[in-house]
Amino acid sequence: MGTKQLSLACIRGTGAGDGYSGGLLGRPHYPSMPKYPKGVVVEVEEATEGRVLLSVSGMSCSACAGSVEKAVKRLPGIKEAVVDVLNNRAQVLFYPNFVNEETIREAIEDVGFEATIITEETNEKSTQICRILIKGMTCTTCSSTVESALRSIHGVHRAQVALATEEAEVLYDPIIVSHNQFIKTIEDTGFEPILISTGEDMSNISLQIDGPWNDFSINMIQESLQALPGVVKVDMDTNLRKCSVSYKADLTGPRSFIKVIESTGSGSSGPFKAKIFPKGGGRDSHRHEEINQYKRSFMWSLVFTVPVFLTSMVFMYIPGPKHLLDTKIVNMMTVGHLVRWILSTPVQFFIGRRFYTGSYKSLRHGSANMDVLIALGTNAAYFYSVYSVLRAAASPHFEATDFFETSAMLISFILLGKYLEVMAKGKTSEAIAKLMDLTPDTATLLSFDSQGNVVNEEEIDSRLIQRNDVIKILPGAKVASDGFVTWGQSHVNESMITGEARPVGKRKGDPVIGGTVNENGVLHIKATRVGSESALSQIVQLVESAQMAKAPVQKLADRISKFFVPLVIFFSFSTWLAWFLAGKFDGYPKSWIPSSMDSFQLALQFGISVMVIACPCALGLATPTAVMVGTGIGASQGVLIKGGQALESAHKVDCIVFDKTGTLTIGKPQVVNTRLLKNMVLKEFYELIAAAEVNSEHPLAKAIVEYAKKFRGDEENPVWAEAQNFESITGHGVRAIVQNKEIIVGNKSLILKKNINISIDAEEILTEIEELAQTGILVCIDGQLTGVLAISDPLKPGAREVISILGSMKVKSIVVTGDNWGTANSIAKEVGIDDVIAEAKPEDKAEKVKELQALGHVVAMVGDGINDSPALVAADVGMAIGAGTDIAIEAADIVLMKSNLEDVITAIDLSRKTFTRIRLNYIWALGYNLLGIPIAAGVLFPFTGFRLPPWIAGAAMAASSVSVVCCSLLLKYYKRPRMLETLEMQGITTV
Repeated sequence: MGTKQLSLACIRGTGAGDGYSGGLLGRPHYPSMPKYPKGVVVEVEEATEGRVLLSVSGMSCSACAGSVEKAVKRLPGIKEAVVDVLNNRAQVLFYPNFVNEETIREAIEDVGFEATIITEETNEKSTQICRILIKGMTCTTCSSTVESALRSIHGVHRAQVALATEEAEVLYDPIIVSHNQFIKTIEDTGFEPILISTGEDMSNISLQIDGPWNDFSINMIQESLQALPGVVKVDMDTNLRKCSVSYKADLTGPRSFIKVIESTGSGSSGPFKAKIFPKGGGRDSHRHEEINQYKRSFMWSLVFTVPVFLTSMVFMYIPGPKHLLDTKIVNMMTVGHLVRWILSTPVQFFIGRRFYTGSYKSLRHGSANMDVLIALGTNAAYFYSVYSVLRAAASPHFEATDFFETSAMLISFILLGKYLEVMAKGKTSEAIAKLMDLTPDTATLLSFDSQGNVVNEEEIDSRLIQRNDVIKILPGAKVASDGFVTWGQSHVNESMITGEARPVGKRKGDPVIGGTVNENGVLHIKATRVGSESALSQIVQLVESAQMAKAPVQKLADRISKFFVPLVIFFSFSTWLAWFLAGKFDGYPKSWIPSSMDSFQLALQFGISVMVIACPCALGLATPTAVMVGTGIGASQGVLIKGGQALESAHKVDCIVFDKTGTLTIGKPQVVNTRLLKNMVLKEFYELIAAAEVNSEHPLAKAIVEYAKKFRGDEENPVWAEAQNFESITGHGVRAIVQNKEIIVGNKSLILKKNINISIDAEEILTEIEELAQTGILVCIDGQLTGVLAISDPLKPGAREVISILGSMKVKSIVVTGDNWGTANSIAKEVGIDDVIAEAKPEDKAEKVKELQALGHVVAMVGDGINDSPALVAADVGMAIGAGTDIAIEAADIVLMKSNLEDVITAIDLSRKTFTRIRLNYIWALGYNLLGIPIAAGVLFPFTGFRLPPWIAGAAMAASSVSVVCCSLLLKYYKRPRMLETLEMQGITTV
């Protein structure tokens, strides 16, 4: 999925907070700062404004955008700054008398990002996201090498390489660079890339074609497909008999391609048959292939290693076999020497060749990874053994001691460890696999006649569904595509997508989400979003992107990995040299040396043990595996966490700022009372204000229009009188001319601003309304206060209990709302919140968040993700509450797909549990190396006689990576806090 799809649910405008607003702005609105430096007084109308657009490289999340925004707004003379983290751009409005473009650019670079001034805009899509699977990475050194190579390409804005998922995500400018260059760059670094997606705004499908393949027929099929509207590219693979088509889903679809192909004949040879190409070739098949490769390698290594082990460590103590193995062949070379040499050679050079190729690729690019340590350790043991055996063959007196079992057993244990590690890593992404499996394999396609009657039902592959198809959903079946109900009514279980446990009623016109389950009743669904456009695909992509994003704590492992391998090699050589010199100059008693060795061989064993016990992989996997499992578990519970940055910030949260409407309240306001102050027919009153309000998208405006419909009887879509000179006053209300009358609908501050007198009666009515935790809306007609509306938005079930639980978790709660003080205080009192900020515009909410941050709090903002977007961006953790598909992906760090407040607790608790697991992983990985290396170097040997043989050191190294991954996998058994499981919230039990 490309950039366009990511931005589908981006910030869609800003309202006025929870207070009344006539409409939403058409673009993201960020907090404004003082227009001029403190103490400077200038008439704004007379000032000249400047505008600069900058490309900002290196931003990876909303926290980065916040850093850039803060850096710019600290400058004097900044009117407004808007940062687009997705497209890596910043737009700044400023006053040239106080600041210039270069100063703004330098301010951004001072906080660690690369900024360039864009002088010309193009109409082309500015950026795309390319995803690539990378085979052959073994540790953080590998991933860092690839990441650095990709970042160095001109036109790349951001590149992230995740070791745990073995994938790269590249944000790039398609005008400057193409994805083919990324493939070539990765190949040049010595790894095998497989393209997953290019980020282009198109869909892709592969078809298998059976029929008479020849040059004429291939060209005919290709030209026929190219002629279809919406087809962008057609590739034919004659070896696999595969046709790959890139197309625009809004213009055509796969069934059209199959129809064209099958209608294409080839003379007397007969027609072609086409079907969806069998699944395979993706990340899952690569994972299975990798598991099978390690399994095969390990099993073959056992075939040779077990005999080597028996001849060196078992048969030497059995008289018969010992005599045979000790039989001399040439001088002092024995049968045992030759047998072990022959058996260990295939393990060293054929089964273990992956370590040689990995070492070569790593060293060729000036870095050293785990393969280098393994290759050095096993080669030292193998080639010393070869030297010892050859010397015995050439000498009648030299008794050889070989370490062939060391090299063979080392490679076998490491292959076993890698096999177990790859299997465990595959389990960390099970959450994504489960999400992807939600879509049914087949669907029932309906055909209609001109009167709208069903004339045919056909079972098709669900991947063949096209936009505007009508699909039949039987009871108990899965919904095959996003769309809306055209016929029937039923209940749909959406828990697998939104986490909402209760089935949701559906009837004509209601939206449905692909992958959900129809409980009862037959439904006809019209498909609106298919393939990569679907809500399920977007959720999967969000989770995948989250698993790619590195947590700040990962920087520790990245820093260590840069010098880890060279340092280990140095320690290994120093260990060998120290023990060798100590033995040479009688630094320890001869009794310490085992009877089968001399001082050089003892020193060599210590050196090899140090080299192979050190494990950079465990460090590299400590954070990403825990993040993968944590984000996957969150997704399964309806909590979408956008990567390691969000997890790390969320576990520190000690203050939460709540929006009111749609967050603490249900978000569906209703008119509950109308008080007229002038003699007027109520129907005429509502006809006028509905005509003005119908142009607004604000929830309060919709509530007024919905209430006005009651006076129209059964009319489904009433047409209201035309509103002229419509004006939306952000944060206050609306103004319009309806039937030659000036209509003003809004809050108290708007009426006072228009210099309209508010009578004592109206004041008393407003006070009474606010005491009932309702919102009072004033209506003026031709400059006269005519009526007062009371609008109620009830609290969400369990809001008070959630606030209480947060308090027990030592998290402070605050309400910041655009509503009036009376209503805000009533709501806050009802839920148990002491700190209230009312009548706040969107930028005021963001300022409050910044004030709390300045006091040392780690702040989370919980809002609906639309009119709260400035505060969501400004907060350390932005949590957007939305239902299913309506989520503000770009503004928030965490998306709560259900509208349940208890998910705020789940998000914080899950982040704390995940980060605890990351800490345990680091303690184990660092502790293992800090303890294991000295023990392998022989620190305990002088006191206890304990020595760690190289093959045991290798087994310990393999086990360390597996143990870290398994520790992360324990998060799969995460349970929500017990207080939520047993909590009865106003008659509703959380399940």
